[in-house]
Amino acid sequence: MLRTVVRAILCRELGAVRRSVEAYPDDASLWEERPGLPNVGGTLVLHIAGNLPHYVGAVLGGSGYRRDRDAEFARRGVARDELLAEIDEASRAVERGLTLLTDEALATQYPERIAGRTVTTGDYLVHLACHLAYHLGQLDYHRRVVSGDRRGVGAISPADLPVRDSAE
Repeated sequence: MLRTVVRAILCRELGAVRRSVEAYPDDASLWEERPGLPNVGGTLVLHIAGNLPHYVGAVLGGSGYRRDRDAEFARRGVARDELLAEIDEASRAVERGLTLLTDEALATQYPERIAGRTVTTGDYLVHLACHLAYHLGQLDYHRRVVSGDRRGVGAISPADLPVRDSAE
């Protein structure tokens, strides 16, 4: 059950990341720096698109993906089409990785140590969903600041959560 909810939330938020990138007025605005904002939109997208394919796709799903975390924060000027393609690949990695995961595996130890600690797979998946939502918020604020557009992109809608039978 948790696996289904986490998959829905991660896919929902990745869809909002995609809509956010599409809502930027042009490629250059994704890379505009502003005082007080720690990351530009493009960097946030690259980080999200590296994080989930690693932790869900490779570690849990065995995809073979190789993460380059340094490049997530060093690359600049990546075109919107390339960023969208990376987000789409992250979405596929989440779908594949979580489809292969069993509900029983959620209570087991996550295959990698996280910050020097041992955590359960379920706990780490919840962390990844929170991490994604945090960066989605940063991306949304960056887009609004650089574009002047106050409209949202339909992020974190409860309507996208899975419907459960009340007997569960």
